[in-house]
Amino acid sequence: MKTIFATLCALALVSVSACAEDKPAAAKEKAMPQPEIKLTEEDWKKRLTDEQYRVTRTAGTERPFGQVYEEFEKQGEGTYYCVCCGAELFTSKEKFHSGCGWPSFYDASTAKNVLERPDNSHGMIRVETLCRRCGAHLGHVFERESVSAATPTKRRFCINGVALSFVPKGGQAPKLLEVASSAVEKKKEEVAKEAGVEVRKP
Repeated sequence: MKTIFATLCALALVSVSACAEDKPAAAKEKAMPQPEIKLTEEDWKKRLTDEQYRVTRTAGTERPFGQVYEEFEKQGEGTYYCVCCGAELFTSKEKFHSGCGWPSFYDASTAKNVLERPDNSHGMIRVETLCRRCGAHLGHVFERESVSAATPTKRRFCINGVALSFVPKGGQAPKLLEVASSAVEKKKEEVAKEAGVEVRKP
């Protein structure tokens, strides 16, 4: 009887511990920063190609070893920017040939622009990478694998090529998409109109 009681107590403690461990993770997900740039789906579709939209705005994946990947492999020194908003993400210094069929980097050139969050979709446990500025889906980052083990950071950012805009060394960086975009202003006007407030334009 004592043994059964002790076993039940132990199981209860394990359950409580598991729940306690889950709470901080849930709180962390809720505390994820919101993108600065928020456009309507219609506006994103106007700015991007069908494939760029599918990958960056609906978390799609381009096919491996495609034309974009072949171009990536041939590119020399330069910088990689977010195709959606123009934020700097990676440089050729962190680029390496992984043989996986998608552009690979071992680190982000400007860490503040690349956001990482848990991704448990499709029955897998992964870490998704996004553009912190506009929320564009970039790909995933992997650790503790044979390919990433050989990199300086022991990490491999597996990125969709269509999510990137390459500018060769010495070239002009793309213009950053403004936070106060026309879509944002339009939304403000709609909200103000619903509230019965007159919006005066300068």
